[in-house]
Amino acid sequence: MKAYHVNKQAQANGDHEVHREDCHYLPSPANKQYLGVFNSCEEAVKVAKRTFPRSNGCIHCSENCHTT
Repeated sequence: MKAYHVNKQAQANGDHEVHREDCHYLPSPANKQYLGVFNSCEEAVKVAKRTFPRSNGCIHCSENCHTT
C-alpha cells in the first residue's frame, strides 16, 4: 500500500495529476493534497476525482492510471 497525493494545480490541459508519495515529480507541499493510502492508483484517482473531476495518474508513478 502506498500514500497518494493530487496536484492542486492543474496542468495546461486541465488535468490534476495523482502521484505516489515516492514519486520524483511529487508537487511541492503547497501544491499537493493528501488523498490517503491505497492498494492501487485506480482507488487514489477515484478519490481525487471527488474534488478534481479531471484527475489523472502520473505517467511516471501511476502509469496504469494515466490517460492521454
